[in-house]
Amino acid sequence: MEYRHRSVLLDESVEHLRCGPGMVIADCTLGGGGHAEAIIKRILPGGRLIGLDKDEEALQAAKERLGAYGDAFIPVHADYVWLRAVLEKNGISGIDGCLMDLGVSSHQLDDPERGFSYHAEAPLDMRMDREQGLSAYDVVNGYDRRELARIIREYGEERYAARIALAIVRLRSIKPLATTLELAEAVKEAIPAPARRTGPHPARRTFQAIRIEVNDELGHLKEGLETAADVLIPGGRLCVITFHSLEDRLVKKAFTRWANPCTCPRDFPQCVCGKVPSGRIVTQRPIVPGEAELSQNARARSAKLRVFEIASGSNRQKG
Repeated sequence: MEYRHRSVLLDESVEHLRCGPGMVIADCTLGGGGHAEAIIKRILPGGRLIGLDKDEEALQAAKERLGAYGDAFIPVHADYVWLRAVLEKNGISGIDGCLMDLGVSSHQLDDPERGFSYHAEAPLDMRMDREQGLSAYDVVNGYDRRELARIIREYGEERYAARIALAIVRLRSIKPLATTLELAEAVKEAIPAPARRTGPHPARRTFQAIRIEVNDELGHLKEGLETAADVLIPGGRLCVITFHSLEDRLVKKAFTRWANPCTCPRDFPQCVCGKVPSGRIVTQRPIVPGEAELSQNARARSAKLRVFEIASGSNRQKG
């Protein structure tokens, strides 16, 4: 299947990275290379773009798209939690900017074989990195009822999580749930009819929850944010695009903590904890797609861009 993915908030991301010739930028979620190509055009001559992705199909598509840029483009098959190791391997001690475009890609959703979609029949998979062991099949058929309910409730923000988990356990006791449509139907039947008549597909939240669990998306995001902030040089910027409230909440909390790290009680006349800000929040409110972009790409409707800038005064140097 041809790799297709429309980059979200492309111009806004590149603008806030403040790309210029000679800069070193990390695109931590390379995808098909849309953001990366826009960035690399602005950092030449002399710049380098390090592109990470744990999806081999995405990485191959980006290599084909950006191969003409030669040594300026460094593609790496890796999760962004390994950003520091990737930089060290390439002799880079610090970067000018970092982009994270989170969530599942359009290509992953549209390729039935990947098992992300509740609209098409496919094996339960949902692995972004197809070399990893845990799949959606393992979660759906292996986790106990309470753990399934917790995941669906916390990661899917699904009010009927307990009912859905019970339905899954009952059905799999007869035979394993092996396909996306089997799971989608189980979820649909577990949700009361009135709640199914309005809003998005009844299985959307459950599929999101299981996908997040399979790929440990929130755990990796927490670690990845800290790593990215640590490898940015003074004045460097971290741009993060989120697509649901759980991601956005983590990013917002991390940025707030970096900008306001003081742990002293509020009634203290002055700070005595000694913690100083790591930088400043550039976007006090998240940037969202405009009407023009939404008319071209409906999947962008939930996207939010937040930007953080590292403070001056660090002794880290760019490699």
